[in-house]
Formats: sequence, structure tokens, C-alpha cells
Amino acid sequence: MQRVGGEHSVSMVAAEEFLRLLYHEQPSVGELSVRLAEVRAEIEATGTYRHTEAELEFGARVAWRNADRCIGRLYWRSLKIRDRRQVTDAAGIAGQCFDHLREVTRGGRIRSAVTIFAPDSGAGNGPRIWNEQLIRYAAYRGPGGSVLGDPRNLAFTDLARRLGWCPPAERGPFDLLPLIIEAAEGELHWFTLPADAVLEVPLSHPDLPWFAELGLRWHAVPAISCMPLEIGGVRYPAAPFNGWYMGTEVGARNLADTARYDLLPQIARRMGLRDGALWRDRAMVELTVAVHHSFEAAGVTITDHHTEARRFLTHLGREEEAGRVCRADWSWIVPPLSGSQTPVFHRYYDPPDTTVRPAFLPAQ
Repeated sequence: MQRVGGEHSVSMVAAEEFLRLLYHEQPSVGELSVRLAEVRAEIEATGTYRHTEAELEFGARVAWRNADRCIGRLYWRSLKIRDRRQVTDAAGIAGQCFDHLREVTRGGRIRSAVTIFAPDSGAGNGPRIWNEQLIRYAAYRGPGGSVLGDPRNLAFTDLARRLGWCPPAERGPFDLLPLIIEAAEGELHWFTLPADAVLEVPLSHPDLPWFAELGLRWHAVPAISCMPLEIGGVRYPAAPFNGWYMGTEVGARNLADTARYDLLPQIARRMGLRDGALWRDRAMVELTVAVHHSFEAAGVTITDHHTEARRFLTHLGREEEAGRVCRADWSWIVPPLSGSQTPVFHRYYDPPDTTVRPAFLPAQ
């Protein structure tokens, strides 16, 4: 992740485009001409403007609605907004991230939320969170190119250690990484995740007793923290947000990808599968079954790809009825398991050739 330097002046064109969208969809907000005049004067005086709570709420929710890689956009109106723009010091930001995790976990009844910190402005950069997600597992290099933990996080683990973070004395494949915050002054600070902010689910299988012996687990909340939120030309570089897991995200990707935990060969051996064209497929199904079984047994919210595919088409229909174009990235919307058995597979979508604002933007 690279720091964006320089001043951050806001375009009145971007601000006006956003405000016209808000006042078109929510006429009860007030008089558009009055708000446009206020914003224009503020931008001319300071180079930026401050969103009202109603603008922040609408902008964050529409950013989720515009997320072309997300299959779960049917729920965009339910996103909880945590306005923490006044919190700018690293310790305070970390504390609010931990509170975010506590508030959305709710003992397993996961709810979607976003916590929004200070924006970039003419006065300087806003704070940034260097973690890809608030909760990630460490990775350690071993002999012969082997890796203990999640290989995706090798570079981040190295950074954390350079900053002074020490791994547990007995390292394992699921060691929680610290949160790394870059505050407005540009320095990096790391913070250990409190145990009460992270709910993890041990994985077992309903029909394979040996599965629990593998010692696998996964965290309950997927909280993306590296994507800036842009609303009406104002960029919020730290805006961690979460939904809840779809089983294939964990079973068919995080634990199965060859560049991640690569567990399919191990599971196939324990299942007694011989080499053949479909051993990976069979092992992947059982791994995903274990994820669903374990989350459900623990009372933790999880959804399946068949249900979410149907719900996405419901969302698509609602957007079309509202006269809006619903852009989608086919390669992300179609699930990584049994894609052709879901309705999202059998159609094309308006391609995400341009980024529609408000938006959660790619990591810097």
C-alpha cells in the first residue's frame, strides 16, 4: 500500500453529481439548491466539504449497491453506519475497529456495518489501515519454500515483525495478525487484536469424524479494511466494512486455493481418494460442507452460494425496476463451486468498465 501525498481538493462536479442522486432518491432530505450553495461555498473556501450524517449514510450504502464484485448487494439498505470521523489518533482508530468487530459479531448473529474515519483533505491525508481485512492469519516461511499459515499474508507478517510484533512462542497456522494503522502524521502503529473482538469457529464435519483432528478454524467476520470509500468526491481512506461469509469463500477459496492454505490434497488423502480427474472437486465439496456445518453448529451467520445467487437476481430485478443499471463482474458473481448450478451463471451483466460513485475503491 502506498501513501497518497499532496493536497486533496474536491471537485464541485463530483459533489453535485452525488447530491443530485441523493435528493432524487430521497426528496424528503430537503431543498437541493440550498445544499448545493452551501457545499459550493465550503469547497471554494476550504477545498473540500463535510458530509452531513444523512449524506454519509446514503453514500456508504450506495457504495455497497455499486460494488460490482459483491453478490450480496440485496442487503445494501441495511448497512449500519458508524460515523467516527472525529477519531484521528492511531490508538483511537484501532479501538474503534475492535468495537466494530464486537458490535457486528453479536455472539454469531453477524450484521453488516461500516466504520468511517476522517477523510483526506486540504489539511493532509486521512488515516489508513494497512490490513487487507481487520482479521487475518499470519504466515511464516519454513524449509524448502514451505509456509506455515496463510501465504497471502507473508509480506504483511514480515512488516508487522519489522514494526516490533512478535509471533506466539508456539507458532501455528491460525495466528492472528496485529492491526497496523497509519495515522495522519504518517507513522505506522500496530495493535494486538483483543480476544473478545474475534470470534473463531473450529471446523468439523457431520460425517467425517477425523475432520476435527485437522485443527482447522476460521474467523466469523469478513471485514474489508483496505478499500477507500469515495462519496461525492470526498475520499475516506479508512472505512472498514463487513458482511458475513458465504461458505464457498472459506471452503472453496481461503482454505482450498493453492496460493492460500491448499488443503485439498490433505483432505483427499484422508478421504482415501485416488488420483483422478475429480479428486479436488470431491475434497472441495466436503471442505465446504464442513464450513457450513461448523458455522451453523456454532450459531454463526453463514450463507450458501445457491441462496445468494437467487437473492442477487432479486436485487438485479429491483435495480432494473428502479431504472438503475446494475453492473457486475461475472467472474466474482459466479461462485467458485457448482457455478453452473446457480442462476447467476446463465446470463451476462453490464460490465464494470468504469467505477460508478459512490464506491469502495481498489486498495491503494
